[in-house]
Amino acid sequence: MGEPEVGAVVAGAGIAGLAAALELQRAGGEVLVVDASDRPGGVMRTEHVSGYVIERGPNTTQIKAPMLEFLRAQRAEGQLLAASPASRQRFFYAGGELVRVPSSPLSLLQTPLLTGRGKLRLLCEPLIRRGDATAESVEEFIGRRLGPEAVSGLIGPFLTGVYAGDERELGAEAVFPAWVELERSSRSLALGLARGVVRRGSGRGLRGSYSAAEGFGPFARALSEGLVEPPALESRLTGIRRDGPGWLIFVSGPGGERRLRSPRVVLAVPAREAAEILRGVSSELAEALEAIDYAPIVSVSLGVDPQEVRRPVEGFGFLVPRDEGASLLGCLFMSQLFPNRAPAGRELFQCLLGGVRWREVVDLPDDVLLERLHSDLDRILGLNGEPKTLAVTRWPRAIPQPRPDHVARIQQLRSTLARFPGLSIAGSYCGGISISDSLESGLCAAREPS
Repeated sequence: MGEPEVGAVVAGAGIAGLAAALELQRAGGEVLVVDASDRPGGVMRTEHVSGYVIERGPNTTQIKAPMLEFLRAQRAEGQLLAASPASRQRFFYAGGELVRVPSSPLSLLQTPLLTGRGKLRLLCEPLIRRGDATAESVEEFIGRRLGPEAVSGLIGPFLTGVYAGDERELGAEAVFPAWVELERSSRSLALGLARGVVRRGSGRGLRGSYSAAEGFGPFARALSEGLVEPPALESRLTGIRRDGPGWLIFVSGPGGERRLRSPRVVLAVPAREAAEILRGVSSELAEALEAIDYAPIVSVSLGVDPQEVRRPVEGFGFLVPRDEGASLLGCLFMSQLFPNRAPAGRELFQCLLGGVRWREVVDLPDDVLLERLHSDLDRILGLNGEPKTLAVTRWPRAIPQPRPDHVARIQQLRSTLARFPGLSIAGSYCGGISISDSLESGLCAAREPS
């Protein structure tokens, strides 16, 4: 008796995999989602501890146009929860002080994060000749266009919070694609913005930062309930092999090993896991995927009495530049951003440690981590008491680090994949690390011709 056949198989039940599966299902196909975890959502995990709502993975996201359109089609837009207006206040810890991040041209000219010379250099940006950002690092691109102070005082700290990365190693084309396009099309970032050259795609998303009313974990679970066939959890796609016009797929799960046939396979798993699956298909694909680096992250959730913090707890939170010598990458004030994230009279801090500047963080015991964390928080905010530790979450491979060759690498990956009809990739390493970008990568994978 032959192997059962299914219309499409999706490896990974994170946001990219769920989006791909729901899109394939919408197109009229039978879809099986396979995931090694015990729940859908991938890194989107929410827990309730002592009256706190804790995100063990991502805490906020933007809602770009493709995500908004998808959620409306799934009738899930109502689950979104906008961050409070206080989220517009964001801070860097610089020179021993929490300094508000500029959010307008006027505040940019007034910020103490740049010297007078650095501000003058910013104003000179329209006079700078067009360069070639291909294969440039963020430091090279931003330094060339806006000056070195903009790199160290503004962009570097920002990338600490978003990528847990290093502006000297991250690629400009991958991290700031719109800015790179502005230079190419208008010679100047400022001139391009003034002319309204920024590409907005087929529509507009929502402004600001968002979560989900019950957290991203329940949000992912609700999306998975839209699948006709529930995800096969605690199961792993271990390999695939070309089989005539389609694919022979090997799955390992609680019931043992099984084989399936399908004309469509979407690998919505981290790059290294995708490499293992593809090793028997193409060593070229496997090697390219293995070369994609990830930064480790440890996320520590703390319950805090605001009366025991000497500095005000306000706004989105703060980021700590590399040069400040702290172990802490940043801290989000989650109970300031969204309602009902902490019991009355308490605050929920989401603290992030590690990144490329402290890779060994994931191997340290809790007591060492907490000692370093409390010391940094005391220096930055001032503590009169000890916060309550609610959760410590380790992600050894948390955030992809797109290097200067990343865009070319992904283009080459897709070119090679074109030789294997019915095979697609999706995920945070493909076109952006946010929930919204990962979701869009899943939609794109599902829409590729088989």
